[in-house]
This record gives sequence, C-alpha cells and structure tokens, in this order.
Amino acid sequence: MLRQIVFGSAVSLGNIAIHALVMALIVRAGRAAEAKFMSHPTLRLVAVMIATVAVLMAAHLSEIAIWSLAYALFDVAPEGTDYVYFAFVNYTTLGYGDVVPVARWRLLGPMTAMNGVLLFGWSTAVIFQVLRMTLRASLEH
Repeated sequence: MLRQIVFGSAVSLGNIAIHALVMALIVRAGRAAEAKFMSHPTLRLVAVMIATVAVLMAAHLSEIAIWSLAYALFDVAPEGTDYVYFAFVNYTTLGYGDVVPVARWRLLGPMTAMNGVLLFGWSTAVIFQVLRMTLRASLEH
C-alpha cells in the first residue's frame, strides 16, 4: 500500500507542478490581453476566456497523459488496456468500471480521481478569477 501512495503522490505532485506553471501562464497572458484589447472590452473578455479555458483543457489533457504514461510504466491495468482511456475515466471521476486496476495498484484509480477533482476545482477557481479580473478591467476603462 505504501508503494501505491508514494507512486500516486509523486504523479499527483508532478501534475500539480504542471498546473501551477499553467496558472502562472494564464495570469500573464490575461494581463497581456488586457493591454492589447484595451479599447474593445467585449473582444477582450471573449479572447481572454477562450484562451483561459483552452489552455486549461490542454493542461488537463497533458496531466491525463502523464497518468496514462505512469499506468503503462508500472502495468497498473490488465494487459490490452487502453491506458489513456483508463486514465481519462479515473481523472474525470467518470468511473465506468469496465477497466479496473490490477490488485497490487488498486489505490491508483482513486488517487487519480482525487488529483483530477482537485485540479478541476483549481481550474474552475482560476476561470472565475480571470473572468472577474477581466470584467473589472472593462469597468475601469
């Protein structure tokens, strides 16, 4: 069990690091868009929100890919499993149950789900913060 917790925590921390870098990129890009579209507040809002959500989706896809790679490296699921699908189902907490981890890695599914829930929540908070900052900037100008 300790091996699963250590391994799952390491993958989760790697994904948290990726997400933190993406958050910094989003904040920086939001500020740049504010300067570029200063005279067009509606265009600025649309551009910033589309870019924010697109970048966050790309971040989540890369984090799912990292879980998929980790699953493949340690043979977490039965032979013939599509690891990307398995990681996606766990990360999004969809949990079809059509693929289950092998017994010795049983905790990785819930750990992946916990990582996904936390990062989706963080993304949601950032989307609302970016929206709030963009709307505030529109009202000030």
